[in-house]
Amino acid sequence: MKKWLLFFLMVCPFAGWTQMRATPVAVYDTVELKVGDRVPEFVFRDTANREVTLKQFKGKYVVIDVWASWCYPCKQEYPTLKGFAEKYKDKKIEFVSLSCDTGEQRWRNELAWGKMSGHQWWIGGDESSMIAFRVVAIPRLILLDKKGRVLNLKLPKPSHPEFEKILEGLKGI
Repeated sequence: MKKWLLFFLMVCPFAGWTQMRATPVAVYDTVELKVGDRVPEFVFRDTANREVTLKQFKGKYVVIDVWASWCYPCKQEYPTLKGFAEKYKDKKIEFVSLSCDTGEQRWRNELAWGKMSGHQWWIGGDESSMIAFRVVAIPRLILLDKKGRVLNLKLPKPSHPEFEKILEGLKGI
């Protein structure tokens, strides 16, 4: 019995039963951002597999929701975030859901199962943005100003009353 347990513990991680990544991920020279810093032009992938950047939202505030398919709290917060996106759809603010999943198929599966809509992007294997935004835990919400600078690196969750107060306090929204 002990031999089987030892065998199981040693072999399972290599059998693909864990979240471990087998291939290295590209990480470019990245500086951790702070409030007031301009966000570099990170390239992400949208649901049509096109390259997209945050630059397209110049002139609007941007709320970035960093999530992953395996993150239950992320999925739990999504309906509230989606409600805010609908409420503010005619305002100068955009909501981007950015998946930090290591595998594209996991991200795509969750989009289908979770019936997620709006700006759904994937990091595409480049974790530079995660380093720059100092993402060490998810869900993580980040707020950018109209010029693409960091306003808040750690917004409260959408279900927290403070989240909407912060949005309502944005000038020229």
